[in-house]
Amino acid sequence: MPIPPNNPYQKTHKATISGVDIELLVLEKASMMMRRCQENWTDDSFNRALDDALRYNQKIWDVFQSDWRSPECPLSRTMRENLLSLGIFVRKSTLDIMAYPKKEKLDSLIQINEHLVSGLKQQKENQVTPPPSE
Repeated sequence: MPIPPNNPYQKTHKATISGVDIELLVLEKASMMMRRCQENWTDDSFNRALDDALRYNQKIWDVFQSDWRSPECPLSRTMRENLLSLGIFVRKSTLDIMAYPKKEKLDSLIQINEHLVSGLKQQKENQVTPPPSE
């Protein structure tokens, strides 16, 4: 049963979700969209679902790259440079798939997203949260 759009729980959840949780959600969604394209692949022609999945994934990576370029980014310079290089690879791979679609080419983009998800989850688990104050 779908949740009505005016549901107060849903509004509260959206207002309280952390940045890492948002990153996890969008990366997992992008991976799911690309996996669905692989599962429903019929030929090596470009289609609307593939276009949507690749554009969605690229938008995510564009936002990440913007954050990593920011002087306020808390990551080390080396980490930011490595992630920005990975972002360039994602863009080139995306354009290659758009020009020459092959089912197998989606594997690298999916794997990159899944590794990033894994790292974010590990980072989240390692964060020490203070006990609630009474």
